[in-house]
Amino acid sequence: MRVLLPFLALYRRHAWQMVLGMALAIVTLLASIGLLSLSGWFLAGSALAGAAGLYSFNYMLPAAGVRGAAITRTAGRWAERVVSHDATFRVLQHLRIYTFQKILPLSPGVIDRFRQAELLNRLVADVDTLDHLYLRVLSPLLGALVVILVVTLGLCLLDVSLALTLGGIMLAVLLVIPPLFYRAGKPLGEDLTRLRALYRQHLATWLQGNAELTVYAAAARYRGQLDDTERHWQQRQQRQANLTAMAQGLLMLVTGLAATLILWLAADGIGGDRHPGAPIALFVFTALAAFEALGPVAGAFQHLGQVIASAGRIADIINRAPAVTFPDTGPAAGGDAALEIGNIGFSYPDQPQPAVTDLSLRVDAGEHIAILGHTGSGKSTLLQLLTRAWDVDRGQILLNGRPLTLWSEPALRAMMSVVPQRVHIFNATLRDNLLLGAPKADDARLDSMLARMGLDKLREKEGLDAWLGEGGRQLSGGEQRRIGIARALLHDAPLLLLDEPTEGLDAATERRILDVLHQLGRGKTVIIITHRLQGLDMMDKIYVMDKGGIAEQGTHPALMAGKGRYFRYHSPGGV
Repeated sequence: MRVLLPFLALYRRHAWQMVLGMALAIVTLLASIGLLSLSGWFLAGSALAGAAGLYSFNYMLPAAGVRGAAITRTAGRWAERVVSHDATFRVLQHLRIYTFQKILPLSPGVIDRFRQAELLNRLVADVDTLDHLYLRVLSPLLGALVVILVVTLGLCLLDVSLALTLGGIMLAVLLVIPPLFYRAGKPLGEDLTRLRALYRQHLATWLQGNAELTVYAAAARYRGQLDDTERHWQQRQQRQANLTAMAQGLLMLVTGLAATLILWLAADGIGGDRHPGAPIALFVFTALAAFEALGPVAGAFQHLGQVIASAGRIADIINRAPAVTFPDTGPAAGGDAALEIGNIGFSYPDQPQPAVTDLSLRVDAGEHIAILGHTGSGKSTLLQLLTRAWDVDRGQILLNGRPLTLWSEPALRAMMSVVPQRVHIFNATLRDNLLLGAPKADDARLDSMLARMGLDKLREKEGLDAWLGEGGRQLSGGEQRRIGIARALLHDAPLLLLDEPTEGLDAATERRILDVLHQLGRGKTVIIITHRLQGLDMMDKIYVMDKGGIAEQGTHPALMAGKGRYFRYHSPGGV
């Protein structure tokens, strides 16, 4: 239960709506009880009065009460649904934002330990499950307690012993049945949460890898795993449905026995009257109606196990400490960027071999350098260390003479423009994707940048309003990369970091992009991570990495004259 406390605390922002929803639910329940009780008494009283009652029995007052209770119940039910669902959606919105804000700082150091489908399931399905806490547990439980109290006090005006008997039975049901079915439903709730997550993981794997699975004739095997998980999930759902039916059946049995007991006790007299007549029907129908308030509570607590399991899965992520933390204040962003990397070392978690070892280099403000090396030499890792996706294990990195760890995140991001190895295109327009780098840029500036990147074709039909689709699936890999470069150049930061910027481009386009980077990068500090050799002669300095360290460094002419690694890269088959 303790795992629910942090999420309950988040409900305070919407407390008034939730309280109003509970109040409307209570009013609706009481109106329903009043309607059935008054109708039963009215019918019994009318039958006993007979034809003589036309002159001695007041038909108008109870009829008006029945109509008023019916209208109150209808209006109350509608208002309760509107308020409760609005409160639930607002709580879910708050929970999703809260959870996402907790998850975001974990990337990539902690978040990489979870599969994408698993993260999505926890962020969406598990958060959605938490709405049961209000709709199926808190609201019905509070409503039932208030109804028991009001009904007992109201009936005490007629007969204290009968009222206490009915109230005691209802209170006993409320105290016994929910915990009983919570115990029975907790393992099922945990299994349902686990199997739901497992099913979605298998489904995501099957859909994402369908082409490869089909090519290698493994689709049937993966589909078999999916079907097997679904079968187990459905079996647990059936068992939960059976448990719900059992809870409702037990409540119906107790309701019938309680109504029979009240009828038997009322037959001996009500409030000292040995021949009460119509009030007997009032007590019996009140008992039948009051037990309707316990209906949602009887099966609600079996869902609590699923709620607790989902809350635990969410807490398992959001309670993790980020691998990298930023101070709130620090150096202010400036117009120049100089880097000094001093004897740094870094190893990925649970990896025996270090990714970067004893690496040192200096990049002056406005200098353009290239870092060359074969796959696995540590080039991309160095870029992640510069952007503080990870922190170094030893040594330090200085930006403008100040350690990276002293920079606030906004200031650090303002100092850097980054083109990662995998450029992400958002499911939005071309304009929206470019404005991520420069939110205040006008269309003329965006058009000029697209022209420089050779992306004129994207503007021919719909212009900047062209919809790029999910992940830019309608674009080629080269077009996606050029959009990423354009976005970085629009950001106009003093430090430009590019990881394989010309990967997937033909030779002519590659030369064009490198020329643009050289022109627009004047006055900026530019670091290009690459394994391609074209355009390296324009760089102020070249570093060759191997096994996480610097194997060679110098200008293009000096390295070619030295006939070392860099020279061999230029030989046929050298890279």
